[in-house]
Amino acid sequence: MNISFDNTENAFAYKSDKDLKGARLLFRTMGYPWFVQLGTRLTPFIMKTGLPVHGLIRKTIFKQFVGGETLEQTAEVGDILGKYGVDVILDYGVEGKEGEASFDHATDEFIRVIQYAATKGNIPFISVKVTGIARFALLQTLDEAPRLRSGIHDHEAQIQEWDRVRERMYSICEAAAEKGIGVLVDAEESWIQDPVDRLTMEMMALFNKEKVIVYNTIQLYRHDRLHFLQMSHRIAREQGFLLGVKLVRGAYMEKERARAAQRKGVSPIQPDKESTDRDYNAAVSYCIDHLDEISVIVASHNEESNLRAAKLLDEKGINHHHPHIHFSQLYGMSDNITFNLAKEGFSVSKYLPFGPIRDVIPYLMRRAQENSSVSGQTGRELSLINKELARRKGR
Repeated sequence: MNISFDNTENAFAYKSDKDLKGARLLFRTMGYPWFVQLGTRLTPFIMKTGLPVHGLIRKTIFKQFVGGETLEQTAEVGDILGKYGVDVILDYGVEGKEGEASFDHATDEFIRVIQYAATKGNIPFISVKVTGIARFALLQTLDEAPRLRSGIHDHEAQIQEWDRVRERMYSICEAAAEKGIGVLVDAEESWIQDPVDRLTMEMMALFNKEKVIVYNTIQLYRHDRLHFLQMSHRIAREQGFLLGVKLVRGAYMEKERARAAQRKGVSPIQPDKESTDRDYNAAVSYCIDHLDEISVIVASHNEESNLRAAKLLDEKGINHHHPHIHFSQLYGMSDNITFNLAKEGFSVSKYLPFGPIRDVIPYLMRRAQENSSVSGQTGRELSLINKELARRKGR
């Protein structure tokens, strides 16, 4: 294996000089935390006022992190990635909407995305958020009241509501199983995660008998998740199905800590980054040690974790295209990891959201916050872009 995440020629081969300069300006802007904080607070409000900001958003942060407003627009990005051996995880960017009609519509859209993915050669997965098909408050109620998990509950309406959520998820997974497309169930905030985990495990037991269709997302910045991974594996083994997991560090750290402090409770978050890194790498090793029973997606922007996983596969003599191992990064970030892994023949994808600008604003605001808060992320992106522009200029 001869892999280097410093190879910018591979990393940015798919981008024009103009695209790189636009990305450089965006990441420079994200280097100012105060500006990002102001922007993430004002943008959703400005969008609601009807002020003409769609064009600016579309040409900047939307273009960097989103495939397009429609499946057709996103197809162009997917086709370009495919030329470089990079797969796509399609994400219909719906979240934060409430109401049964919205949930039913989202379910239909997820199934439409599955059917579309099946027509393409490089879209093995789609991503699903349970909060796109279920009321947040319902999930919180289920998480907070252990008696509800046994099905013993006074309020028949909530039982019926949860049954409808289960039916939506079943419909999505059934369509995915018919088409051979994987369903990656996104992680949520810790105070609604339990019912999401239970629903996902239930779907795995139904659809992961011979091939892994359903994947749960495990956030290793939570101090209990390494144990949860091992417990999930034990349950899967006992019940006779294959476990599917996507390993991430996590996306709600600031919100989780603030809530724990406000409620004077124990934070679910690791005490420091070193603990997160330790558990993440241990989780990757655990999954690779059990590839016959676990299908894992190493979804990370951490260069050391990706390199460690790649080397571990080589040390064990595991094929880079083993059906139970996959790497992934978000579209618009860490191209140096994605495209260099692809160049070495690893199965790797970009997580590619799409949808109307107003619907993907929550996603875009998280990307902005993540790049301003993750230590060194913006600086690393900028240094790689500058290096490649200088290389091209000196040709």
